[in-house]
Amino acid sequence: MSDGMAAGVGVPGGQAPGTGVPGAPAPGTGGVPVNGGRRDAGGPATGAVTASAPRRFVPRIAAGVAFAVLIVVVAAVAAWPIYRSLNFVVLVAAGALLGGGIAAVAWWRRWNAAIVAGVIAVTLLLVGVPLAVPSRLGGVSELLRGLIELGNGLVFAWKDLVTVELPVGSYRNLLVPALVVFLIGTCLVLLLAWRDDGAALLAVPVGLAMVSFGLFFGRTTVSAPWRIGPVTLYAPVETAIGIAGLLACLLWLAWRTHDQRLRALQRAAASSGVRISRKPTGADRRRTVLGTGMVVGALVIAIAVVPYAARGADRDVLRSAVGPDIDLSAEVSPLAQYRSLFADDRAADVLFTVEAGPGTLPDRVRIATLDAYDGEVFRSGGEGAVDAGRFVRVPSTLDAGAGDEVTLRVEIGTWDEIWMPTAGRLQSVDFSGDRSASLADRFYYNAAAAAGVQTSGGGLTAGDSYVVHAVTPKIEDLESLEAPGSPGGVSAPDSLRAWMDAHASGSGGTELAGLVKLLRERGYLSHGLTEGESAPVWTEALGDYAFQPSASGHSLARIDTMFSRLLEREADPRAEASGNYVAAVGDDEQFAVAVALMAREVGFPSRVVLGARLQTADPALATCDDGACRAEDLTAWTEVQSADGTWVAIDVSPQYAQSPSLDVTEQRDPENVTEVRPDSVHEVVPPDPTQEDSGSDTQDEQQTAVDLAWLWPILRVGGITLLLLALAFGPFLAIIWAKAGRRRKRRRFGTPADRVAGGWDEYVDAALDAGRTAVPASTRSELAAAFATPAGADLARDADRAVFSPAAMSGEDAEGYWRAIDTERRELRRENGFWRGARATVSLRSLLRPLRSGSASRTRSAEKARLAERGRRRAEPVRPTP
Repeated sequence: MSDGMAAGVGVPGGQAPGTGVPGAPAPGTGGVPVNGGRRDAGGPATGAVTASAPRRFVPRIAAGVAFAVLIVVVAAVAAWPIYRSLNFVVLVAAGALLGGGIAAVAWWRRWNAAIVAGVIAVTLLLVGVPLAVPSRLGGVSELLRGLIELGNGLVFAWKDLVTVELPVGSYRNLLVPALVVFLIGTCLVLLLAWRDDGAALLAVPVGLAMVSFGLFFGRTTVSAPWRIGPVTLYAPVETAIGIAGLLACLLWLAWRTHDQRLRALQRAAASSGVRISRKPTGADRRRTVLGTGMVVGALVIAIAVVPYAARGADRDVLRSAVGPDIDLSAEVSPLAQYRSLFADDRAADVLFTVEAGPGTLPDRVRIATLDAYDGEVFRSGGEGAVDAGRFVRVPSTLDAGAGDEVTLRVEIGTWDEIWMPTAGRLQSVDFSGDRSASLADRFYYNAAAAAGVQTSGGGLTAGDSYVVHAVTPKIEDLESLEAPGSPGGVSAPDSLRAWMDAHASGSGGTELAGLVKLLRERGYLSHGLTEGESAPVWTEALGDYAFQPSASGHSLARIDTMFSRLLEREADPRAEASGNYVAAVGDDEQFAVAVALMAREVGFPSRVVLGARLQTADPALATCDDGACRAEDLTAWTEVQSADGTWVAIDVSPQYAQSPSLDVTEQRDPENVTEVRPDSVHEVVPPDPTQEDSGSDTQDEQQTAVDLAWLWPILRVGGITLLLLALAFGPFLAIIWAKAGRRRKRRRFGTPADRVAGGWDEYVDAALDAGRTAVPASTRSELAAAFATPAGADLARDADRAVFSPAAMSGEDAEGYWRAIDTERRELRRENGFWRGARATVSLRSLLRPLRSGSASRTRSAEKARLAERGRRRAEPVRPTP
């Protein structure tokens, strides 16, 4: 045999052709191996087997192929949610066939590990671009770029795979990890499964790693539960994948163990000439029933208990531990820059142009979704955000849900921010132009916020263009919505609450719709604090407009000022006489925040969206003329979330037809009686003011109460962990417990002679678990000689004396005998190292050996009876021969 064959990582070594057994005869010859060659029964020895001898088909080849096919199928099903692409199906089929072909040639030609690794590397180089980077199929320059991306994918695509929104399809080089898994994994599984030594067991962890690829790199949510009558199966797809992978490994291991045992018996029969019966023994049947019962029990517990206990818990996968690639909470809020869009030098600039494609034209173009408010600025993300989503790269298509499909082409003009104009819920986006590749690589999207950002070169630039494919959901009536409950956040100013209390009617969406309508009627549009020498550019489209100054900003102080003026105006008797209650001056920046705060007071989660309207039924609202969106056309609106999770847009722009009258009725100052203090009174300097809270006492009482909210997550995680540990180690603990109970019974119960006999049985069981072989119907002395332990002969002699001697034994003698038994048991466990000792501890050989028919006392009586019968037979005279 060649040296390369012996050094192969996955190639069986030291085997005779056709059998896979080191030095074993060829099937059907009945020969006995002699010096590496073969000798026919009763014939001369033939020549030695050389490394160049051709290989023959053996059963373990078929078993290894079947095992590899099952693993590939289960791994492909597990990884399907990651890709969901026809390219992935082609890659799995081609990768598995190529890996299997390499393994077959390596096994046939006896390649070593270096040759196998070289062939795999060349194969990856040849098929990597067509299978894993199909977007680079084209000219020579494209192929070179594809090879570079293939090399980068081998190192970095694993990390990129967990930062891209699923499914990734054939995006960039993200198919490279799948090619590695199914090409190299299939080859390794086959080469290891075809080995004849203990290294073949490594095929199991390799196969489980292939299955785990789809589970660890997959979704953060599990599949929907299946309900079959009164029974509910949680996470059915993930559970089925795990069970299928586990069963495939267990079945292959069971077959391999059976095959090795059968071939060992065949070798023993060939060398001894003893015919071996193929009829299963009672121990075989008990072993099969016990093993099957343990596997079925573990699977039932895994199917019924684990998914049920883990229901509702977050699924932690690799992408769960990876934060968003970009953090927008530190970016300047576009709402804070809203007032600058209406400056004279920018108001008429065309920021971007929208052209409608096939399908209906959306009503709005979304630019930025702002869901976090800290009392000063509305921004995206950060503490207090309503949306839990994150900005991730969009590889192919997203599931946008039901609605009307829209397609629009966007061309960027003077808009140079990172926020990217989109529409509705995005399905896909196709970039064009010189920067198309860079734009595609640096586009991030938050599906929960329905907003996208572009980070290539610091943002969008003039000339960038792309086509948006999206879905616009059905528009719901605000008055029909039910409030799901506000998520909390910054408290609204007292003036806003007082104004709401004075005008609220109805509940839920009806109440909010009425308040928004009244606020818009009593507000007045203004985009500036000063008018300047000439009318601002933004006023040209408003017709007969009377300028009113307003400050920028949308902090709680700014909102409080706006509603304080509303309350003052509504308390003025002249307002009721004139019917003019207009007092809140501002623009969409302030009114969108005000409506968002009112919505949260009513019970609706809310957020602010910056964008532009393409069409509207209200002529007072600004729209983009002919799809050209100018800076003065940008607007902000509020969105509230209904009980079913749908976000509904609310226009908040105030009217500008009726100018406010901010004069209040002159009233006489109140007269307060002045009390003269006597000279003896001394002025006392008050202490430093502190923040007082009327509810401080209550808060102190609440803080002193025991908060056990943290206990349930700990108990739940701990319970699931203990359950998983029980599933993994429970069978071994059950075996150890059964052996301990049997040993305790033998040591403590019965007469001293019975305990000594039980000690001998414990010694025999320990020897069997350690790998010794006990020939049936052997005496104790014969067993002690076969076991070949230091004190075995003395233990056999003492046990025979206890069983057959008429003298009574004391309890001290039995205890001394058991101390010697414990010493022998420890020696048997330690003689082959730690791991073999651990395997002996959980071995089933002693538990599965034929059960005794009675107690130790009856065993003693039966042995004495057999001895007496044997003596009588020896004493009978031999009948003379006639």
